[in-house]
Parts: sequence; C-alpha cells; structure tokens
Amino acid sequence: MPQTIVIIPTYNEKENIEKMIHKVMSYPENFEMLIIDDNSPDGTAQVVKTLQQQYTNRLHIIERSGKLGLGTAYITGFKWALQHNYQYIFEMDADFQHNPDDLAKLYQACQNGADLAIGSRYITGVNVVNWPMGRVLMSYYASAYVRIITGMSIRDTTAGFKCYKNAVLKHINLDKIRMKGYGFQVEMKFTTWKHGFKIEEVPIIFMPRWGGTSKMSGGIFNEAFWGVIKMKWRSFFRKYSKLSSSEV
Repeated sequence: MPQTIVIIPTYNEKENIEKMIHKVMSYPENFEMLIIDDNSPDGTAQVVKTLQQQYTNRLHIIERSGKLGLGTAYITGFKWALQHNYQYIFEMDADFQHNPDDLAKLYQACQNGADLAIGSRYITGVNVVNWPMGRVLMSYYASAYVRIITGMSIRDTTAGFKCYKNAVLKHINLDKIRMKGYGFQVEMKFTTWKHGFKIEEVPIIFMPRWGGTSKMSGGIFNEAFWGVIKMKWRSFFRKYSKLSSSEV
C-alpha cells in the first residue's frame, strides 16, 4: 500500500523543481511526489518528465492545459492520491519557502494522532525570513481576520504546507470547495475543522523564495478576503458529519 505523496503545483518553476525533487527523494521516509503543472512555458514539465527516468514509480506528473488556479490543482492532486490509496497526502510549494526538511515533522504529527498537520509560521511568534514588513503584516493579520470570521483557533490559517490523513480527504466533498486561489487554503482548513478532525500546527520557519517569481496578486487576495465571508455564510446551511475515532 502506498504511504506518502507530496503534491506540488507548478507554473514556471524550472529554476526550483529539479532541486526540490532531488531533495524530497533523498529522505528516508520514501516520499513519492506528484507534480501538477499548468502548462508552464518555461519547460517545468519537461524537467519533471526527464527526472521520472531516475525516480521510476516515485515521481508522477499531471499536465493541465493552462493556469486553472491553485485550488483546482490541489483538488486534482488529492483525487489522484485518493484513487491510488496514499495514506498521508502532503501539499507544499516548489520554491523552497516551505523547507522540505520539515516534511518529516508534519508526517510525525499525523502519525502521532493529528488528522491534519499544518506547517505554521505563527504558532510560536512570527517565523518568516526576509519578507517585506508589509507582506508579513498582511499575512499575519489575514490569519487574524480569518479567525474572527470563522471561529477557528488556527494561528496560520492561510498556510499552504500541510499533511492530510487519507480519511480527511475521503470524508470532505472536494467538489464543494469553492475558492481557487489562496483562499482555498482557508476553505480546506475550515471544512476539515467543521467536520471535527484533529488539527495540529507544527512550527516552521518560512524561508525566502529560491528562484522564479511569486504568484500572489491583488485578485487572489480579494478572492480570499470576500470568499471567507461567503464561506462562513454558506456553512450555516450545510451539515458537517463527524467520523468516529475508529474510522480515522
């Protein structure tokens, strides 16, 4: 039975993806990887396909027709991972802002009882390196805003470095996740929380991007800001079933 899969969406990450793949593949946990590439014009997908010859049966790729959104990339990856029965399903970025060394900490948290482990920048203060102060404040207060609107106690509500147990993603109706940008990260945590799963934040240090360019934009931020209010409103009209401990 396959155990662990690390899902990484890519768009123009040629500068980072080869280094990231070699790094993740070097760990003793025997991680597999699934790259979701949105037709990167810089040739990211070709780099991955070349490396598949070296990492036979451990490195996988899904190529999509264009930029279809971060959320839809992860949903595609989650469904693929569930179809192949992976038990621990990770998500992370390709640019090394998420330190792959921390994958082991997320894995251990889920093995020790968490249903969702979050690599958290804010659980022990503000652990962000070389970010402009304006962006640090925007990120920090965005999480505070989400906590106020949703009632969750999670400190890093917008984090994108996570590990899910298989049972969580099986139980969530992934087709009802609405947000496609960074708001997707909030909606997945909120849905997991509403279903009663155990969430644990694991402290990480958020590193500077190694290469390439950030995909953050004003439109993505606006979607997240207004989407959280809409998400909370919709939640009043939904039922969130709980699993028994024996089912998790």
